Amino acid sequence: MSGKYFEDIWRQLQGKKPHMRHFLSTIRLQGIRGINDLNIPLDYPVSVIAGGNGSGKSTVLFAAACAYKVPGAGPKTYVPSTLFPRYNPKQGTRHDEDREITLEYTYSTKNGVLSMRWRRTKGWNRSFLGRRHVKQPERALYLRTLSNLSNPSEVRSVLRMSYLKKPPTEEHLTPAQIHFAQSMLPFKYREVVKLSGSGGGQNLLFAANKNGASYSELHMSAGERAILRLSREIAQLDNALVLIDEVEAGLHPFVQNLLMLHLQQLALRNDLQIIVTSHSPVVLDSVPSHARIFLERNEQGDITVCPPYRDIIQNALYGQSSEALNILCEDDAAEAILNGVVDVLSHEQTIQRDAVRIGRDTGAQEFPGHAAAFKKFGLIENFVFVLDGDQHRDNEKMADKIKAAGGSQEIPVLFLPGDYAPECWVWKCLTTELRDSLAKRLGSDANSLRKMLNQLNALYDGASGTPSEIAKTKLRNLAENLSKEPAILCHIVAKHEAGEKDSDIQPLVEQLKKCVLDWRED
Repeated sequence: MSGKYFEDIWRQLQGKKPHMRHFLSTIRLQGIRGINDLNIPLDYPVSVIAGGNGSGKSTVLFAAACAYKVPGAGPKTYVPSTLFPRYNPKQGTRHDEDREITLEYTYSTKNGVLSMRWRRTKGWNRSFLGRRHVKQPERALYLRTLSNLSNPSEVRSVLRMSYLKKPPTEEHLTPAQIHFAQSMLPFKYREVVKLSGSGGGQNLLFAANKNGASYSELHMSAGERAILRLSREIAQLDNALVLIDEVEAGLHPFVQNLLMLHLQQLALRNDLQIIVTSHSPVVLDSVPSHARIFLERNEQGDITVCPPYRDIIQNALYGQSSEALNILCEDDAAEAILNGVVDVLSHEQTIQRDAVRIGRDTGAQEFPGHAAAFKKFGLIENFVFVLDGDQHRDNEKMADKIKAAGGSQEIPVLFLPGDYAPECWVWKCLTTELRDSLAKRLGSDANSLRKMLNQLNALYDGASGTPSEIAKTKLRNLAENLSKEPAILCHIVAKHEAGEKDSDIQPLVEQLKKCVLDWRED
């Protein structure tokens, strides 16, 4: 699935958000299921909540289900007393902890911002934070936790339909509902119907393919059953809040991708707000970074919202790290330099290029936390951390913090060449050690390139700002003159220098080579 499809829908949905009739903006939980104080911001119409087991994903989803009064639902259906029951028997000494619990919501509506709070002391009560004559907003709601027909008791319940004295009622899925399913499944259906027993307590989907096969959902794969049920239940919802737990359950990664695209298209057409939980990197990649909500339980037991991870960290924590060595650096210039080094190592057949992934983060201050998370999930042996050469003394301390986070596991922490920012090192290579071979790789001849470099040095001589800021500005100007991106310049320079045996990047080249070979042996 092309990224362009997703980028287009992201842009359209983000523009649609301010015009939606209802938007649940934040959920705050206090005192519930081991959560002390957790604030969940919702900034995009389709949000994905991720985290390890026990990190509170389902708790957040159930809390969202209590945000609205649901038309047609019973008074005790979508309320905290039902979704968060307390075990407190009259006999026996074992019971759930009696804590004060708060569930607080902020809504964006066409009439302005509204807030509401559920609080449990002796019982549950609802308030609107001092505002009078306010009612809980109404909205259609769909909540799916686990696909049904997943245990013997549920199957037996449906099989009782075989003994009904009256034939079951039939409800045909609409063309829109069938189209939703057929967009993701390798089947073309003549029809799909819902069979319902008396009273509507039991129901069963029955499909007829265009190739002549007819079968109930008892004979469907988990993925086909999940998609058909989703198509029946949400394809025609309007202005609803849709909550799906473990949205990827039973689905091939390609179908996960399609499902998330269709859910976002449905949200755009029908004014839906959708919140799903997932462990899948495919599902996470299907929404923009600010729509990915990562929950993490720290060593003190508190659950917190982590900043959106960069791709390399997300892939490591959600299933895509064991087959590659991951190199984590600070910024795009460092990433470009490391890509140049790895290109040379792969050309020398020291390593396979696809055996190494390079990614950047927002800054070295986050690295110890990442190292602790990788250690917790048994992934630390697949990581190398690379720090910039500037502020070397501070980064030596940072290196010690990263290594401490790994405990007894030895963590490779390397440094880029020089005692300065990576852009400064690139500029030095260009101005003091310019070789004809490097100028040629940059698409110029040495004399013309030296002339450009001298002009830029003269232009910014005496300019205010740090050496790093000035070097970045010079590189941007040079890149424009050469019709290239600054990161491409860094990559070309690093690749050239990594092939020169007298370059000061050689210690990093040898260290990276050793890290890759050690990782391969393990």
